[in-house]
Amino acid sequence: MREASTPSLSPTTCGSLLQELQKIWDEIGESDSERDTMLLDLEQECLDIYRRKVENTRKYKADLYQALAEGEAEIAQLNSTLGERTSFARAKGTLREQLSSIKPVLDNLRSKKQQRVKEFSEIESKIIRICAEVAGNDQFINNAEPQVDEKDLTVQRLAERKSHLEELQNEKALRLQKVNAHISNIHELSVVMSVDFTTTVAEVHPSLLDHENGQLKSISNDTLAKLTSVVKSLKQEKQQRLQKIQDLGSALMELWSLLDIPTSEQKKFEHITCLISSCIDEVSRLGSLSMDAIEQAELEVEQLNIHKASRMRELVLKRQTELEEIYREVHMEVDTDAARKMLINLIDSGKVDLSEMLFRMDDQIRQAKEEAQSRKDILDRVEKWKHAAEEENWLDEYEKDDNRYCAGRGVHKSLKRAEKARTLVSKLPSLVESLIAKVKAWEIEKGMTFLYGKEPLLHELQEYTSQRQHREEEKRRTREQKKLQEQLATEKEAIYGSKPKKPLGQSTNNNTMVGTPARRIGTPSGRMGISGSKDRRDSTRVIPVNFVALAKDDPVYRGS
Repeated sequence: MREASTPSLSPTTCGSLLQELQKIWDEIGESDSERDTMLLDLEQECLDIYRRKVENTRKYKADLYQALAEGEAEIAQLNSTLGERTSFARAKGTLREQLSSIKPVLDNLRSKKQQRVKEFSEIESKIIRICAEVAGNDQFINNAEPQVDEKDLTVQRLAERKSHLEELQNEKALRLQKVNAHISNIHELSVVMSVDFTTTVAEVHPSLLDHENGQLKSISNDTLAKLTSVVKSLKQEKQQRLQKIQDLGSALMELWSLLDIPTSEQKKFEHITCLISSCIDEVSRLGSLSMDAIEQAELEVEQLNIHKASRMRELVLKRQTELEEIYREVHMEVDTDAARKMLINLIDSGKVDLSEMLFRMDDQIRQAKEEAQSRKDILDRVEKWKHAAEEENWLDEYEKDDNRYCAGRGVHKSLKRAEKARTLVSKLPSLVESLIAKVKAWEIEKGMTFLYGKEPLLHELQEYTSQRQHREEEKRRTREQKKLQEQLATEKEAIYGSKPKKPLGQSTNNNTMVGTPARRIGTPSGRMGISGSKDRRDSTRVIPVNFVALAKDDPVYRGS
């Protein structure tokens, strides 16, 4: 029984020990039950030792499997993170052989990851640096700590960050160009106006001047905004100074002209007067718009104005003469004597500011010139109308002259003038109609009456039109009357025979009706040249105006 329950032991180790233990028990005198109990305990202890060993070995195997799985998972993760497409297949063999095959793959991928993280870190560091420069965060420019997203280290992501970095670098280059351009503009403006360039730029940002020691020029939004504001402010100041110098130059030239200042005195201010017609971009000479130049010109203008005050009376009257001349040229009648008398009284009273009066007169002259310009087109047409009307009157007188075709000196000139006059007179209706339309449009636009001399031009034109229509009507009646007389003469010749012609409109008894010569209707005997007193008295009836229109059975017609 004991032999059956005794486990198989190594003959060299467990068996010898068991034999030695039996001998000891024999010497001690242990009972069989005690010996069986001890052997059972010994067997249980051996089983526990084997069991623990098996458990530990099983756990080690599980750890190897886990390490192998973790290695494969890490390979998959690194491939995903790096964007690699390397395929890995587990090698055949023991677990340790499989782990050995994974290790070089892992080492290679881990090395790639470290290199990729380094590349990302460098790019992100540059991005952060440029962003800090743009934002104006100086503390981050040299202490940038990039944060790399190690979950995405693919080549595509790296290319995106490189592209973003390139965009930022281009933007930085553009900003630097803008900064340099602004600084250049500030320098040019400072030179022209004698402004302290160094102080002006340093107030924007110290790095814009102190960049020789390695400090980068600030390209932040704030710096660009300040530079833009400074350039805008300096340009406005330049424009204001140029305008001021141009005003002073114009004032100097006007005063020189009024006061007859010698040319030698004027040359002292050529640097002022040469800028009168210059535009802002053309002014670039050193100190040409400095405050010293402006103050010098202001002082000269002030001194000349003091001198001008003594000649103000003469200047005011000169302006009045100029104003009168403008009005006279455009046929605007003004009471010059009353205006001059009023001006002299105001000057002598000393109650008005003569400079202000001169200014107001300059304004009046300007308005008069504007009004004269607005009247010019109409006045040109009026001159044409006047000339045409004069030619029309001459032509009327010329055509009344019965001897106009008689040979004599100057006849061919008169004929030529008459031909031109007829062409010109034929255009008179359209010319007057156009002129009336122009005058009406001018009056509507200006809200006032267009005066020519002291009379409204429109009234004069309308009156001329009415008179011309009346003259044309008279001419038409005269032509009709003459035609009727010729018809009556023809009828009389047909009835009485040919007689010496008398001037039209002339009658033996001076009896007329409506401007038509009266003629006596003779008897048959009278038509034969035999007349009697009774027959002559019976035949003294007057022929009506429209004799030709009478019916054949009319008593007057039958009596003939």
